[in-house]
Amino acid sequence: MTESDDPVPDEFAQPTDDGPTISFYGGRGMSAFPILFFIAWAIAQTALWRISDTEGLVAGMLIGLILGMFFVRGDWKEYANTIFEGMTQPVAVTAIVAWIWAGMFSETLQVGGFVEGLIWSAQAAGVGATLFPALTFVLAAVLATGIGTGYGTTIAFVVLFFPVGILLGANPVLMFGAILSGAIFGDNLAPVSDTTIVSAVTQDADIGGVVASRFKYAIVAAAIAFPAYIVASSVMPGLEGIPGDARDIFIAESEPIGLVHLLSMGVVIVTAIKGRHIVEAISWGIVTAVVLNLALGLSAASDILLFSAPEDAPLAQEFAFLPILEIVADPDAVGVSGSILEGAAGFFALSILVLLIIAAAQIMIRGGAFEAILEWSLDTLATNVRNAELTMVGSAALINAAITINTAAEVAIGPYISKVGERFNINGYRRANILDAQTAALGYIFPWSGGVLVGFTAMEDLPGEYDWFEPAMVVNPVEVFPYVFHGWLLVTVFVLAAITGFGREYVTDRESEEVARV
Repeated sequence: MTESDDPVPDEFAQPTDDGPTISFYGGRGMSAFPILFFIAWAIAQTALWRISDTEGLVAGMLIGLILGMFFVRGDWKEYANTIFEGMTQPVAVTAIVAWIWAGMFSETLQVGGFVEGLIWSAQAAGVGATLFPALTFVLAAVLATGIGTGYGTTIAFVVLFFPVGILLGANPVLMFGAILSGAIFGDNLAPVSDTTIVSAVTQDADIGGVVASRFKYAIVAAAIAFPAYIVASSVMPGLEGIPGDARDIFIAESEPIGLVHLLSMGVVIVTAIKGRHIVEAISWGIVTAVVLNLALGLSAASDILLFSAPEDAPLAQEFAFLPILEIVADPDAVGVSGSILEGAAGFFALSILVLLIIAAAQIMIRGGAFEAILEWSLDTLATNVRNAELTMVGSAALINAAITINTAAEVAIGPYISKVGERFNINGYRRANILDAQTAALGYIFPWSGGVLVGFTAMEDLPGEYDWFEPAMVVNPVEVFPYVFHGWLLVTVFVLAAITGFGREYVTDRESEEVARV
C-alpha cells in the first residue's frame, strides 16, 4: 500500500464533468450492451443449458464486446482504446495475481497430503457430514479474515476442504456455499482486505474505525449462517456416486502427518497480519510448504515441478540425475508439470475472462450508462435518509451484477455512495459499511461473479487430482447461489438496518480519524 492525496483511486474513476467519452446510437444506455449481453449469455449457458465452462463465458464476453462496436457513433478508436484501458486496470491485475499465487499454494499443500490430514482429523474427532459444512464456513472465515483475500481463501478451501466434505458425505453444493460464505466474512471484515481498504478510503473514513463499526453486522449474519448450514446439511444428502471402496480406501490411507501444513497456512496468516503484501505472504507459505514436503517426504520434488524432456534433447541424458527431470519416449508426454505450474495454469482462462469483463464495465462507464443509472436513482429514489440508504444498498448490488470483481465494483460505485450519504449527513463509517457489505457479499453470489468462478475453476481440476472424483461432481455455479447463506444474510442485515435505522450514524455523531490511503 502507498499513500495518496486522492480520496478515490484513479482506476474506475467516474467520467469527467465533460460527459461521456464514447457516443452510442440509442443513447448512453447502449454502452451497457456488452455487459448485458454477457450476463444473458452466462445465464443461458450455465442456468438454462447447464454448461459449466469458463472458456464458453470468454467467448460470450468477446462476442458482446465485438457487437457493442456496431452501436458506437463515429470512429471506433475510442471504444477500442477503452477496452485496453479497462483490461489494464490495477484492480483486475491484482485479483489475477492473487488467484495464481493462491493456486500454487493450494496445489503444493494438496500434493503434501493436507487433504489426507484433514480427513484423518475429521474422522478422529467424529465430525460427520452434518457438521462439516458449518465448520468449513468458520475455518474459511478465519483464514479469509487473516489473509484478507476471499478469492485466495476460496481457491484453497475448494482444493483442500471440498474433497474432504464430499468423502465425509456432505452435500457438494452446500460445501461450496459454505466456502464462499467464509470468504465473504473475511473479505468484508479483514483490515488488510482490498475491499475494506477501498470502502474506507472512498468514504473518507479510517480503516480501524470502519472494521470496528462493521463487526456487529458481520457477526449477526454469521451467527445465523452457522446453524443454517447445520440444519441444511441434515436434510440435504451427499453424493451417492462415490464407490464405497474408493471412499473407504481413501479414508483408511489418510495420515495425520499432512496436518503439518497447518504451519504453512499459519505462516501466510501471520505474515499477512503483520502488514506484508498478500503476494509476499502467500510466497512465504509456498516456500514453507515446499520445504515441509521435501524434508518430511510428503511429496517428491517431481510432484512440485517436473520437466519431461524427449530422448534426443541436448544434455538431457547428462542431467537425468536431477529429481525434477525425466526422459520420456512418448512425444506427447513432453512438457512441464507439477503443483507450481498446475496451480497457476488453472486460472489462465478465468484471468482472460475477468480482464474482458472489466473492459466491458469500463465501456459502460465511459459511455455514460453507469452515470445515467446513478443520476436517476439519486433524483428519484433517495428522497429521505431511509430511502437513501436503501438506494445505496440497491445501487451497490446493481453494479456488482455488472462488474464481477468486487473491488472494481466498489471503486466504481464508491463516489456515488459518498455523494448520496453526504446529502443526508450519513457518517463515513456507515457509508463504508453499506458499500463493502454489498460488494463483499454479492461478489460471491452471482453465478458469473469472480468469487464463484474462481472457486468453480479450482473445482474443475479436482477430477485430475483424485481417481474417485468425477466431472459430474463439479458444482454448477448457478446451483450454489441460494446456499451462500452468509452473503444473503449480510445483504439482508443492511436492508433491515436501512429500514429500521439500526447502527445508523450521522456526521455529527462522531468524526473519522485520519484517513488511511491506498
